[in-house]
Amino acid sequence: MIVHIVVFKFKDENKKANLEMVKERLENLLQEIDTLNSMEVGIDFNQSPRAMDLSLYATFEHESGLKTYATHPAHLEVVSLIKELTIESKVVDYIL
Repeated sequence: MIVHIVVFKFKDENKKANLEMVKERLENLLQEIDTLNSMEVGIDFNQSPRAMDLSLYATFEHESGLKTYATHPAHLEVVSLIKELTIESKVVDYIL
């Protein structure tokens, strides 16, 4: 199984509303992309100086499923939105 984790730091403007919107948009991808086995999206409540604002944890059966997800039009639409609303992101992909 492939695990895909991304964390995001959002811009301060409309942060709370943007976090909720992006969370919903990401979770909707479960119904749109067949290769996406599972997804958890969490909004940080701790707000420590080291914290990121939102995390995504997704799983795929194979690496090819992750590649399909990465290039899927529905995903790319959400990515475009996220790029407008964030100042930083980090990713890690690994085999479980």
